[in-house]
Amino acid sequence: MLKVVTVCGNGIGSSLMLKMKVEELAKEHGISIDAESIDSNAAVGKDADLFVTVKEFAGIFEKDQKVAVTRSYMNKKKIKEDVLPALLELSENK
Repeated sequence: MLKVVTVCGNGIGSSLMLKMKVEELAKEHGISIDAESIDSNAAVGKDADLFVTVKEFAGIFEKDQKVAVTRSYMNKKKIKEDVLPALLELSENK
């Protein structure tokens, strides 16, 4: 099971919507994930297989952390295009 963390500025609305979209996407592709939505401050130092966020927050992560940058918190098509390749890659390596 992959640990996926979705990140936004406050950790309430946008990251929660993104979490639900990523969960749907993973389920549709048979990928088992444990997803959590948090704010950008809480994301620093957090351990996860994949962090999903927008470009504004991508710079807060360490170089060795896997980050998928999405263009939208809610547009499923864009989220799929941006996040699915990372989910598939990580699920193959688990």
